[in-house]
Amino acid sequence: MADIIKKIFIVDDDEMMAEALSDYLTRKVQHSVLIFNTGEDCLLHLDKNPDVIVLDYFLNSMDKNAANGLQILEELRKKKTTAKIIMLSSQERYGVMLQSIQKGAETYLMKGHDSFEKIYELIQE
Repeated sequence: MADIIKKIFIVDDDEMMAEALSDYLTRKVQHSVLIFNTGEDCLLHLDKNPDVIVLDYFLNSMDKNAANGLQILEELRKKKTTAKIIMLSSQERYGVMLQSIQKGAETYLMKGHDSFEKIYELIQE
């Protein structure tokens, strides 16, 4: 069975992490991947109808008014996106995971050595 090509948004202020994940996903299957370094940029491109959004929990920015991952997650759900949202974080706290799920993330993953493969598996579901 052939893999279905999906449109994926990666939202992460860590450009190296975002590029590495994008490279990993496009090597596994020729997914269409767009990288955004801010949540606001992601929101501006929702008209591209992503299938999956990988969203960093902690979006660091020079702009103190920039939204964090949870705020972007709330906005995505307000805009009624049908994309599967995978929250990705280095935070290993139960409260952070619970907040993410309660606000509409399908899954919460810790950044780590096997997180790319887990993201790939979730995208393929």
